[in-house]
Amino acid sequence: MRKLFTLLTVAAVALGVAAPSFAAKEEKKKPDPEAAFKKMDKDGDGSLTEAELVGKKTGEMADKAKAMFARKDTNKDGKLSLDEFKAGPKKPKSK
Repeated sequence: MRKLFTLLTVAAVALGVAAPSFAAKEEKKKPDPEAAFKKMDKDGDGSLTEAELVGKKTGEMADKAKAMFARKDTNKDGKLSLDEFKAGPKKPKSK
């Protein structure tokens, strides 16, 4: 009985110590669009050009980035504001 109690105590302590690190990992999984935007904004002007968004991507990944840029640039000024960047994908119109 004493061994069982000791085992349960050790398990509880281990779980108590490990739980915060699991929670921290969960928080890190959520993407931060503002941090990503700032990282890509190489010239620091508060907007992204297509070149900044594409960066060093090549091939299919570059094509997808260019298509995303075209979709998100709603005012067609050739730049993405933070609001445009954070906006979700446009839903197709229902017929």
